[in-house]
Formats: sequence, structure tokens, C-alpha cells
Amino acid sequence: MIYTAIDTFYLTDEQLKNSPSRKDGVDESTENTLRIYGCDLIQEGGILLKLPQVVMATGQVLFHRFYCKKSFAKFNVKRVAASCVWLASKLEESPRRAKHVLIVFHRMECRRENLPIEHLDIFSKKYTDLKMDLVRTERHLLKEMAFICHVEHPHKFISNYLATLGTQSDPSPQELRQEAWNLANDSLRTTLCVRFKSEVVACGVVYAAARRFQFPLPENPPWWKAFDAEKSGIDEVCRVLAHLYSRPKAQYIPVCKTGDSSTPSNKSWDTQAQQNPKEGSANGPAAGSTVKGESALASNLESGGSKDLLVKVSLDKMKEKGDDDVNSAPHEGETSLKPKVEQRIEGSGERSRERERERIKPRDSDRGRDFDREREREKVERESRDKLKERSRRSKDRGKDSGGYTEKSRHHSSRDRGDYHSSSYSSRDKDRHRHHPYA
Repeated sequence: MIYTAIDTFYLTDEQLKNSPSRKDGVDESTENTLRIYGCDLIQEGGILLKLPQVVMATGQVLFHRFYCKKSFAKFNVKRVAASCVWLASKLEESPRRAKHVLIVFHRMECRRENLPIEHLDIFSKKYTDLKMDLVRTERHLLKEMAFICHVEHPHKFISNYLATLGTQSDPSPQELRQEAWNLANDSLRTTLCVRFKSEVVACGVVYAAARRFQFPLPENPPWWKAFDAEKSGIDEVCRVLAHLYSRPKAQYIPVCKTGDSSTPSNKSWDTQAQQNPKEGSANGPAAGSTVKGESALASNLESGGSKDLLVKVSLDKMKEKGDDDVNSAPHEGETSLKPKVEQRIEGSGERSRERERERIKPRDSDRGRDFDREREREKVERESRDKLKERSRRSKDRGKDSGGYTEKSRHHSSRDRGDYHSSSYSSRDKDRHRHHPYA
């Protein structure tokens, strides 16, 4: 993997003293306490989520970098800590689901603040709000760091430095390495990761571990020169670690002005939504019916209802208002005019009816053509029936003139009927009837 910028996020002491939290009225002691508290949450949450140590280390560095750009008074430390764990788990290729992260941090919050421990229901509105806030805070983290989230930790330098310094004699190299490793983990609770490079922090924790086990390190030439470190930086690392161990256990201090979310609270929207129905009910039953009518119109529009139905409903409403105005008029002789809104609605209704007629015209023309064809077909059939009746009538008249009905006349009439249905016989049947008339 190629990195365009590696470990470039470092600040001076002046920049840290003029942090955004300090500008919002958060003093130095409170800021340090909240930094330690947030890192404790990240460490404990990572252990409960069964994450490797590198994930917690990356999350703590991201936590410190974020609060160098943003204030504790605007972003809640608990939500930012959860987002740092979630983002770090993805950066270090050990991802965890947002649901698990939220459940773990919710339980930690209940236990740390002596609240009744209750399970976080993933189908509740609270869980939905927490998840949205988790995603939103992650976006803020990435935005403030310009999506450059690469972190170099001092842990990878410790083993190399101890092997180079030759720690094969007493004390045991394993104990010295473990002590330096523990100090490196504790240094992540402080701002050392944003003040010094990881090589300097590694030299500082190695020096502090060697002093505890009274292991001599070469000073002529100074050993730290081989690792691109300065004695002043090593001393500052040791001083910050000593001050960290002298502090009591960090407790949560509520300084966030926007509550649990990193954005302005939604309470104002909730209060407005609650006030609107109250205002409608204060105007009386007519106002309530108006609100219901508007909601019905809106639902019809969304469901694709017909325009004529909407126009009819609006006309009924305007007529009711017009009747109320007439009843409340002081003079009986005055004529009430239609309001402009009703006239507009009537005009729109007429236009819609005209459009509907124009749309129906082509269909009617097609239906008219079919109807004309059907009439012509019926006319032809009727004429054929009339011709057949005329033939039968003529044959009857001839029979009467010759003295009654004869076999010849019957045979003649049957022959006429046969001519009418001749189309259904084949040529072979005609020949058979011609040569064998009595068959």
C-alpha cells in the first residue's frame, strides 16, 4: 500500500494550548480529563469487542487528532469514542458491526454512570438515533483529517531498539520489553501522539522501562542519537507519563452543549411539531376540519386520485365557507359573490373536463368506425333475408294460382333454399345429388 502522507499530524505546544475546547471555555484540566476518559472508553470497548491492541491504539490516536481540531463542547466524548473504535476497526482490517459497537458502549455507559443496566433494543428509536449519530460522527472524523488516517505506533520500534541496545543480561529481556510495551499503551491516553513522532515516544518508554529495572544504557555516545531522538523529547515523554500516573481515575464531565449528538439537537423540531396541532385546535372545530381536508387532499394527490374528485372536495369546502359567510351577513339584500379561489377552481375543473373530452375523442372515433362496420354487416344480412322471404312469397303465390300447394312447388321451394346454402356444399356433393336424386 502506498501512502501519500505518512504521520504528518503533529502540533506545537502553542497550538495545543489554544485548542478549540479552550476557546469554548473548557479549561486545561477538564480537557485532559475528558481525553483520558475517552481513551479509557476506547480501550475497554476494544477489549469487550475482542479487537487486537493495534485497533485500540489507532482509535486513541484518531481521538486525539480529532479533538485537536474540534471542541469537547460541541462533540460528545462518548459518541466520538465509539466512532473512533468503529473507524479504527475498519482501518486495521478487523471490522465490527455498528450494532455491536453501540451495544457495548451503551452498556459501558450504564455501568460507569450507575444507571440501570438495560438491553439496547435494535428496533427502538433510540438505537436508530444512536446509529445515525455514529455514522455522522465518523464522517466528521474523516472530514477533519482530510481522509488521511494512517498512524505509526511506537510499539513496532520497541523490540528493535531493545535488541540493538543488547538487553540479553539481567533483568530478563521479556520483562523489560513488556514494561516498555505497557508504557507505550499508556502514552496513548495523553497528547504525546500528536506532539512527538513515534520514534521519540519509543525511545522515551524504553528509557523509562530501563530506569525502573535499573538497566544501564550507553551514554557515550548517547544511545538516543542512533534512533533520531533528542534528550529533551525523551525527558518530556517521561514527565508526561509520570503526571499521568499521579492523576486520579478519569470521570465523565458533561461539557457538551448539544447533548449526546454531534449536531444540534432535534428537540426544537419536536417542540414545533407538538405546537402545530395545539395551534390548530385553538382555532376551533372549523380549523380542525380544514386541517383534515388538507390532509385528505394531500393523500389523494400522493395516491394519484382524480382531479375531478379533488375539485369537488375543494368546491364543497368553499361552498360551506360561502354559506357561513351568507348566514353571518348583516343585510339580507346583499348578494354574495363567489370567492376568487372558487372561480379559479371551477375554471381548472372545466379545463380538466375539456382535456378529458379531447382525450376521449379518438377513442369514440375508433368505436364509431367499428359501429359503422357492424351496421353495414347487419344491413347486408337483412337484405339477404328479405330476398329469401320474397322468393318464398312468390313461390306461394304461384302455387295458389295453380290450385294449391303441389309437390313441385315444395320441391321448387326446397331447391331455392338449397341455392341459398349452396356455398356449404362441395362440388362432389353436387354431382352426387345430380345423378342420384333419391339417394
